[in-house]
Amino acid sequence: MRNIIAILYKDIIIELRTKELLSAMFTFAILLLVIFNFAFSLSTELIKFAAPAILWVSFTFAGVLGLSRSFAIEKEGNSIMGLLLTPVDRSVLFFGKMIGNFIFVIIVELIILPLFSLFFNFSFTDIILPLLLVIILGTIGFVSVGTLFSAVALNTKLREVLLPILLFPIVIPVIISSVKLTGSIIEGDSILFNDSALQILISFDLIFIAACAVTFEYVLEE
Repeated sequence: MRNIIAILYKDIIIELRTKELLSAMFTFAILLLVIFNFAFSLSTELIKFAAPAILWVSFTFAGVLGLSRSFAIEKEGNSIMGLLLTPVDRSVLFFGKMIGNFIFVIIVELIILPLFSLFFNFSFTDIILPLLLVIILGTIGFVSVGTLFSAVALNTKLREVLLPILLFPIVIPVIISSVKLTGSIIEGDSILFNDSALQILISFDLIFIAACAVTFEYVLEE
């Protein structure tokens, strides 16, 4: 148990130490918001329809930028071999990486929300709790698959290009469901109003976390 906790802690700390990556994700997210702000001169009523798409485009592209460098430290220092020699189940390594990536992405998303309010003069105050729930569920599904495919692309020369090609077709249900739920919440409806999208999102998270944890061992060994 101590070894498992130590590995999880180590992976999370390694992720959090890469401040340059967090800065890059933050800068890229701001750039996207600025572009959308200049591209759409929307009233408060119209922004309700565009907000879900703008938010999740920003979340997704900033997240992919972070995931593309998920295993950069292990690759550059060849410390991936040390991780493989650790006497713990490979799924522990997966969860350590996944939690670290999740923290990275959720920090950027929490920064994007107030910036979105500033740029588009739109307040999330009344809907922040259900909105955060949707963001967390969507991010879990996105990051779980992204962590696995980051490991798949680890030994390729064009991993930054390969990762989006592998990732986006798989996470389409997560993005669509998250956009639908976000739209319902912004319109003032309950998160249970679009229960089919919520069921898809929760099911995706559970199924792919389990599937990615199981297959991560074979991906690392390859």
